[in-house]
Formats: sequence, structure tokens, C-alpha cells
Amino acid sequence: MIATARDPKIEASDPELDTVFSALADPVRREILTMLDGNDMLVSELAAPFDMSLQGVSKHIQILVRAGLITQERTGRVSRCRLDAGPIFEAALWLNRYSKYWQNQFETLAGWLDALENKKTDSAKKPSSKGNRRSKS
Repeated sequence: MIATARDPKIEASDPELDTVFSALADPVRREILTMLDGNDMLVSELAAPFDMSLQGVSKHIQILVRAGLITQERTGRVSRCRLDAGPIFEAALWLNRYSKYWQNQFETLAGWLDALENKKTDSAKKPSSKGNRRSKS
């Protein structure tokens, strides 16, 4: 079971986390999630921008449903989809443990860039010794 915000200890071997990352691995599914952000949409509306069959888009939607990323509400033959961002939040909690690594990398890069800028500034302030030499006669 994936941990909640109250219990942020998330195991790397969590099968639900695997399912979420697998669902997010496909660009079509990520686009579907983007389309659903703040919108409930019919499957036919979700399928419209894609160059694939309605059945193909439905397969992507079912993968997102199994991952818990969207919910479907059926009324007869009409199916309306809604984003459920909870599993994305839970995946973000797992990913967040690596933010300290990236923060250290960015701090190291900033240090190198500052040192480089200081070196350029110091070089620009020093007068050139080439023009100050007098020739011996």
C-alpha cells in the first residue's frame, strides 16, 4: 500500500507505486491526465486530439483507472472521466526523497558559476602588463 501524506515512508518495491509510474511512462497517458486537470471529460472528448482509435484511447484510460489516476463514471454508454491526483502526490512523495541530491547538485553548480564569474571580474579589473613595458635602448 502506498503511504499517505501522514505516513510518508514509501517503499521502492511498492506494487501500487510501480503501477503509477508505469501508467505515467506513456506520453499519451500523461496528455490525458493534463486534459483532465480541472475538467471532467467524456472518453470521446479525450480521444479527439489523438491520432488513434477510440478503442486505443480507451485502453490508455483503463491503464490510468487501474493505477488509480482517474475515475470513470458510466451512464449507459457514456463514460465520463475525472482526474484523481492522489496517486501522483504519493509518487511525488517518493521522488521527493531525492530532492536533497538535486539541491546539493544545484548548490555545487552555483558555487562553480560564482567562482567563474569572480575570476572573470578579477581578470577585467587587473591592468594589462603588456602596455606598461618600456623598451630598453
